[in-house]
Amino acid sequence: MTRLPVSLQKLDPNGLTHVELTWIEKRIEHWIRFGRVAKDQIIDRRRRIVSFRPGAIFAFVRWAANDYGTIMSRVDVVRAVAANEPFTTLPFVRPGGEILLSIQGWPKVSKVLAAIDTTDAAGVDPCDAAPDHWRHVHNRITAGQEPRAYTLERHRAWLKRRKAEG
Repeated sequence: MTRLPVSLQKLDPNGLTHVELTWIEKRIEHWIRFGRVAKDQIIDRRRRIVSFRPGAIFAFVRWAANDYGTIMSRVDVVRAVAANEPFTTLPFVRPGGEILLSIQGWPKVSKVLAAIDTTDAAGVDPCDAAPDHWRHVHNRITAGQEPRAYTLERHRAWLKRRKAEG
């Protein structure tokens, strides 16, 4: 992944970040686990492009298999960037985004999906959770440890901090 200045990438005139999703059953599956989609464009029965406004946080899951089983699984939690912000490139994401979490390998990916479910169960939409929480989940899972759950109390503290930084 390469971090490029905005001037070196072609940006959407509306400032949207586009994610190409593919679904070829039991072969290639790219999907959004959470996020507020601003625009949804169907290309054909197997492909579509979803778009996110600057600042939106979303989880992008990629999985691929062959005749012998899973060959790749990955989850990225990304913040869509505004036109003046630097970003990191990511396959199938144009132009790229701020990567908050990037995990590979099904055992670790399933732990991330469980952390997303836990956040949801706490009554917080995962796309509204503090960006630092997704960095925490990335670091803990990468280190082989269990991440702390995102609670409603943590979320309220994040909202107060964001308001104070205003």
